[in-house]
Amino acid sequence: GTPPIKVLMPALSPTMEEGNIVKWLKKEGDTVNAGDALCEIETDKAVVTMESSDDGILAKILVEEGSKNVRLGSLIGLLVEGGQDWKAVEIPADATDPSSLAPPAAALTSAPAGPSVSAPPKLEHHPGKLQIRLSPAARNILETHGLDPSNITPTGPRGIFTKEDALKLLQEKQKGRPSEVKPMVSPAPPQPTAVPSAPPATAGTSAYPRPAIPPVSTPGKPPPPGAFTEIPASNIRRVIAKRLTESKTTIPHAYAAADCDIDAILKLRKDLAKDDIKVSVNDFIIKATAVTLKQLPDVNVTWGGEGPRQLHSIDISIAVATDRGLITPVIKDVAAKGIQEIAASAKALAKKARDGKLLPEEYQGGSFSISNLGMFGISDFIAVINPPQACILAVGRARTELKIVEDEEGNEKLKQHQLMTVTLSSDGRVVDDELASKFLETLKANIENPMRLALF
Repeated sequence: GTPPIKVLMPALSPTMEEGNIVKWLKKEGDTVNAGDALCEIETDKAVVTMESSDDGILAKILVEEGSKNVRLGSLIGLLVEGGQDWKAVEIPADATDPSSLAPPAAALTSAPAGPSVSAPPKLEHHPGKLQIRLSPAARNILETHGLDPSNITPTGPRGIFTKEDALKLLQEKQKGRPSEVKPMVSPAPPQPTAVPSAPPATAGTSAYPRPAIPPVSTPGKPPPPGAFTEIPASNIRRVIAKRLTESKTTIPHAYAAADCDIDAILKLRKDLAKDDIKVSVNDFIIKATAVTLKQLPDVNVTWGGEGPRQLHSIDISIAVATDRGLITPVIKDVAAKGIQEIAASAKALAKKARDGKLLPEEYQGGSFSISNLGMFGISDFIAVINPPQACILAVGRARTELKIVEDEEGNEKLKQHQLMTVTLSSDGRVVDDELASKFLETLKANIENPMRLALF
């Protein structure tokens, strides 16, 4: 055959261990140049486009679209040099083509009955059918819903029928495809005795060796106690769970809050809108935070394992909620940007984050994080630090409060003020209580006097 050029699953983020193939952007037989987009891969951070590092012809796609949890370094495709017969490409012995994972249709021979070792995944014996290896989770789903695993090709390693395969089969059943499901063996009616009698020995004729159990739910009846639906977690969700756990268990969090009067920001924002300059309150907060970090560089630090590292650039991470989970794109060198430039950067990064199009350099790094839930009506909250950063600022909504003030003649009167609560979560190893208090005091002054932001 034609000697191949291997295409391996790349590391598209520093913490990536495996990825999902979302979409192939080239078809078999297409000409590929170095730098061309080959496929879209979901990493632990975002959906990233993988580019080809070689010229040639895409001869074979070994890992199809929708494949999940593909380990780094796995063979996902083959190229051949231009001018060669791509249809005659030599498939390596270590190829991980999902179609090759299906077990061969070999005749089964009877084995003498004897004790078997219970170790997942088990090999199912169906006369006249292929041997199907089921994972424990897949077995439970198949038994619960009466599904036939022979209707789809297993996608797990070595032909194992995985939980994802079972969930896919269940979805097809729920869409109304009766030809792909097998009636479930009804359980025996309950016996009117205190202790249920043992079921009849039907292991030889049952489709599965374990006893049949009732469905998870029955239309028109409440679900049984303990019933639940297991939702497959994406790579991003798993990484978020891991990093949040690490943060709360390894970082000594300290918290401090302050109320900021944003009347001056609201007035300035209204004046700018008259000149068709559209900026949000959050854009002013980002700028005020960067100016405060410039005034107090001891807060612009990360924890490097052995000790703090003071950063020379002020890069602000902004928390953006997406369908795949929370991600924090980074606005670079914020202290040197104006409010309007910050607004444009924040809007563009938030859109790319929701579309899953962030580049690795757009979400890696950052020296300080801001999470704003004011638009959801949250008055105040506490955020979890994003390691290795030392601080995160949680911003609540603006609220109206009455305050006693003196007029020019010294008379007291009630006046409405728009207040906003900001809560600082800081790493006690590098930002002590005194420094955190000084940071909030300076930030409050910068927010309440936005004209100061033009001085830095």
